[in-house]
Amino acid sequence: MLEQIEVYAGIDVSKEVLDVALVPGNKTWRFSYDEGGIEALVKLMEEMRPKAVVLEASGGIQRPLAAILFSAKLPVVQVNPRQIRDFAKATGKLAKTDKIDAQVIAFFGQLIKPQQRPLPDDQVRAIESLMARRRQIVGMLIAEKNRLHRADLVVQLRLRKHINWLEEELDSLDKELNQQIKSSPIWREQEDLLRSIPGIGPVFTLTVLSSLSEVGSLNRKQAASLVGVAPFNRDSGKLRGKRTIKGGRAAVRSALYMATLAAIRCNPAIRSFYQRLCALGKPKKLAIVACMRKLLTIVIAILRDHRPWQLNPVRP
Repeated sequence: MLEQIEVYAGIDVSKEVLDVALVPGNKTWRFSYDEGGIEALVKLMEEMRPKAVVLEASGGIQRPLAAILFSAKLPVVQVNPRQIRDFAKATGKLAKTDKIDAQVIAFFGQLIKPQQRPLPDDQVRAIESLMARRRQIVGMLIAEKNRLHRADLVVQLRLRKHINWLEEELDSLDKELNQQIKSSPIWREQEDLLRSIPGIGPVFTLTVLSSLSEVGSLNRKQAASLVGVAPFNRDSGKLRGKRTIKGGRAAVRSALYMATLAAIRCNPAIRSFYQRLCALGKPKKLAIVACMRKLLTIVIAILRDHRPWQLNPVRP
């Protein structure tokens, strides 16, 4: 009977240590986050044979561990930290220590049973890291240019030097990202398909390929939820609240928003859809979000069917 009990493992990952909890049984261990500690952890997981090994996707420090567990053929699941925190609050676990966090993660796996997804390969992770760095560089550029307008003359020269360096670094990143895409025949095809859509540029294309690689296998509702453009109900009793969007992958949603603004100007299908919604009295913000969902649906159809953009694409 003991062999029939499903065991779930939760791992709280920090820079130096790994706190591990198993449920049922509520046993806990602590390993150092180095080669010896990871080896001992893998050996423990192979002995316990958990149904799932759940990790928080906490800023990327979990990636080496997840890759090693995955290569050991262990069922690794990476979960958004906000989901874990909301789960902890819902179950009354308000205290927060590394040991408690590991227990909460394990209980989350046992009760919620999050879906296991394949880990991205090395090339996808490389592009994802480069895109994350690109977003940081762009953010610093905007901040430095805003400071330049208000800075005293004694500081402006230093700011201009830093802005020039950031612009050179951004150009270097774009070239490296382009080389990564060109090195893969599959990605070259997907890039050509995406760039055939009016309004879609290199930033959105790279974001989709690195952070939404599964988009071609999703339906429109799944994709909208994953990106964070699916409307959520806010109803209670007789009250009918406004539908709002939230959650999802913020980087993809930001890139989709900018692509949609461009598509409203130059993509005939998106432009006519936006104008029709505005003519019906819909608020502009609502119309833009609806256009984001429509553009995402077009992206799904094109990647799924391997056909470039046409003036009258498949209706969503």
